[in-house]
Amino acid sequence: MTTTAEQRVSCTITDGVADVRLNRPDKLNALDQAMFDALVATGLRLREDDGVRAVVLSGEGRSFCAGLDFANFQQMADGSGRLPDRKSVTTEPIGPAKARGQQAAHVWATLPVPVIAAVHGVAFGGGLQVTLGADIRLVAPDAKLSVMEIKWGIAPDMTGTQLLPELVGRDVAKELTYTGRVISGEEAAALGLCTRVEADPLAAALTLAAEIATKSPEAIRYSKQLLDMAGRVTLAEGFEAEQTAIKALIGSPNQVEAVKSNLEKRAPNFADPTT
Repeated sequence: MTTTAEQRVSCTITDGVADVRLNRPDKLNALDQAMFDALVATGLRLREDDGVRAVVLSGEGRSFCAGLDFANFQQMADGSGRLPDRKSVTTEPIGPAKARGQQAAHVWATLPVPVIAAVHGVAFGGGLQVTLGADIRLVAPDAKLSVMEIKWGIAPDMTGTQLLPELVGRDVAKELTYTGRVISGEEAAALGLCTRVEADPLAAALTLAAEIATKSPEAIRYSKQLLDMAGRVTLAEGFEAEQTAIKALIGSPNQVEAVKSNLEKRAPNFADPTT
């Protein structure tokens, strides 16, 4: 990464919890090329870190993310058309994501551990789509969220068209996309766009991540893998995957430790997995 990209996202790891923050507060963490690069690089780095058991994704300053940098829209108005920073600069796709914007959002879904997005202020356009890569979304009641691309004459292109209907239903996804209307955190929770409302989403996300980090890491990883398959593979494939997971887990050192710690009424001491 360039020095600028390295500065766009901060990441600290404490007791197995990675605290990842979009770090461009003066611009409401708007997405530019450096931010795209930093999000992808950070996600890929955490994906390979066996010591990470949960991730919290948030934004520094007054907001989570205001979406695409305004300068990009100014370039569009000047007739620049599709911008270089919307293209991938990696040789390999991340999962099915080939475009850079898609990678910045989807890389979080490829992590083997739970990712929790803590949303405050605004999450507009691409910022909202970044949250779709998380497993869980905790949102401030007064947060403002919008599928805002229609305002600028474009369609969502950072995974939103494929993932949003799964959360809120196809008709609601269409209404939000066609209008670009801004909804509150309260309405987002009612629609299923977020997991729940929290007065302090970052504090709540860190607390939840810390709790997850105390569980057997292999059991958490298998659980995420299985839940992500639901509705995306046949029942036969899902059932078979369950059996593969349970055979791998039962009798493993961490599973034995889970049983012993419960019987002995003590805190477990789990080892990080090795890949």
